[in-house]
Amino acid sequence: MSETFAALDVASRQYRLLDALDPAGVDGLLVTTLTNVRYLTGFTGSAGIVALTSTGTTLVTDGRYRTQAAEQVAAVGLADHVTIVIGGAEAQREALQAALDGADRVGLEADHVTWAQATAWEERLGRPPVATSGLVEELRAIKDAGEIDRMRHAAQIADAALGEVLPLLSRAGIDPISESTFALALDSAMRRRGAESVAFETIVAAGENSAKPHHHPSDRLIAMGDPVVVDFGATFEGYRSDMTRTFCVGGQPTGALKEIFDLVATSQAAGVAAVQPGVSAGSIDDVCRGVIVEGGMGERFEHSTGHGVGLDIHELPWVASQGTAILEAGTVVTVEPGVYVAGVGGVRIEDTLVVTSSGAEPLTRFTKEVAA
Repeated sequence: MSETFAALDVASRQYRLLDALDPAGVDGLLVTTLTNVRYLTGFTGSAGIVALTSTGTTLVTDGRYRTQAAEQVAAVGLADHVTIVIGGAEAQREALQAALDGADRVGLEADHVTWAQATAWEERLGRPPVATSGLVEELRAIKDAGEIDRMRHAAQIADAALGEVLPLLSRAGIDPISESTFALALDSAMRRRGAESVAFETIVAAGENSAKPHHHPSDRLIAMGDPVVVDFGATFEGYRSDMTRTFCVGGQPTGALKEIFDLVATSQAAGVAAVQPGVSAGSIDDVCRGVIVEGGMGERFEHSTGHGVGLDIHELPWVASQGTAILEAGTVVTVEPGVYVAGVGGVRIEDTLVVTSSGAEPLTRFTKEVAA
């Protein structure tokens, strides 16, 4: 029997966005970022723009998506609330101009448009647009029940897939496997289990490569005694998971590598425990980084502690030293400290968590047992 998920509350998103327009100094908004278009309308095509004002919402796209746009907008309950215009570039521009005709101050998503695009919009609108930043992204930072259900399922797919392929590492001494082959096996397992795609390019980094935080899987064969960083995720109905585990092939790590494993595990556990409603995202970074600094390896922790996850693999809030966002129920963040020492190896451990009213729920639940 198929799993049932809570409905996505797409209809309320436009009302909440409208409430944010006046504080941002605009009375209309052009949404050109495809992920934001999807968030507001349910439309997933590769070409589309939304114009939103207090008098209505218009979605424009081309003829390739005539049927898809109507079906997807209706599926999220917005058939009577979104005007869909299908046509070529000129017809789309005219429809957007008409939709924004009553808006004196039209906002553009300044983080996602070029100078040339902003200039072109000024010519089309007959007035300079107003730069806005993060209006839709800030709404996306708080997930509804339907979003959390889909992210939890994406994480379950990823957990199960890793469990399926992990024995390939334990056999490395008998039947060697390369980083890229292991990554392909993991990606395929996620697809077989229902993922629509991977959440991002899977990272498999063995031995000396584990000291490179964003290593691309290579033909390097995985050997006994290697640390192996596996950073990956699944996408389900648009929503992503993100998890990292680091294994030691053939047994427990020793020497300097054991110290790194133990330090990162302690840091990550402290960071996970610190994820609570009402705390700042920056404080989570402080907790994780403090443990590693105290362990004498602060300079080897060279990235932020985490980030939000949702329709994009990296989105608000940023779990970094300067992160000022206050976590609240529905916020989804990663906690992923790491230590990387050239010539020795690297370790990263990551979970994705959703903040609840009283704490946090881990969405990624795969064991943190080191030996593989």
